[in-house]
Amino acid sequence: MTTFSEYYSNSKFLSTDIITEFRGRGTQIHVYPLSFAEFMTVDDRHPLDAWPDYYTYGGLPHTLSLADEEAKENYLKELYAKVYLTDIKERHSMRSDAELKELMEIFASSIGSPTNPSKLERTFKSVKKVTLSDKTIDAYLSYFAEAFLTEEAIRYDIKGKKYINTLSKHYFTDMGVRNAILGFRQTEENHIMENVIYNELRMRGYSVDVVETRPVGEDGKRIRKQYEVDFVVNRGSQRYYIQSAFVMPTDAKERQESASLLNIDDSFKKIIIVKDHIKPKCNEAGIITIGLMDFLLKPELLNW
Repeated sequence: MTTFSEYYSNSKFLSTDIITEFRGRGTQIHVYPLSFAEFMTVDDRHPLDAWPDYYTYGGLPHTLSLADEEAKENYLKELYAKVYLTDIKERHSMRSDAELKELMEIFASSIGSPTNPSKLERTFKSVKKVTLSDKTIDAYLSYFAEAFLTEEAIRYDIKGKKYINTLSKHYFTDMGVRNAILGFRQTEENHIMENVIYNELRMRGYSVDVVETRPVGEDGKRIRKQYEVDFVVNRGSQRYYIQSAFVMPTDAKERQESASLLNIDDSFKKIIIVKDHIKPKCNEAGIITIGLMDFLLKPELLNW
């Protein structure tokens, strides 16, 4: 008897090819790694104590069964090298994956930074001293997305009501795999927090883009200076503007984080998420500030 797995390799299951294989014979359900709330159902520590493990080793279920940090790191490194990279290489008939690996390392080290193939081409040449064309980089980025390693958040001009294809942000679907790519050397909590917020919103079924806005001067013309809001989040008639701020220790920092949100003149909710465990609050401008743990564990707070 021939088993199902003999017909379809891992490279089909770990890519968007799967929907092509079953065209007309099934429904695609995108399964993400564990959310932080799901992670906490099998971890009896306080959420703040469990948080470093989650943002370091991610939400792939098997990591929870591993006894120590070394075992988790080895598992995630092997998963990336022997499953993801191997499958991408085989699926696209690549002779070598050296440039692919180097690009992925650059990519992983700059999560949440606006980028595009041309910018990555310059970075690749500067860091690796090797020329890799923007067309090749664009193809590689599509390979990462097809393998469900990364997702793209496109920039949206809120004033012009149009998408801007010049720069976009890319996020990893699992932080453990991302950290394994970098040998667990770059675990900057502020950037990782932004990535985790993005993933949480996607798990909840929202579409997520990046907002670009420019204020209007007294003459009615848009000022050259651009402001960016980390996420504009949509699902049906729901919309939220969300800023990941990590910490806001001073009034000046709060004004800085609020500036982009204040340039949006519609009535949808505007939210700042901070790492600190705080009670939700709303300032005079109507901007809501909530703590990260509350955001991750209490989905209803978006409607507070």
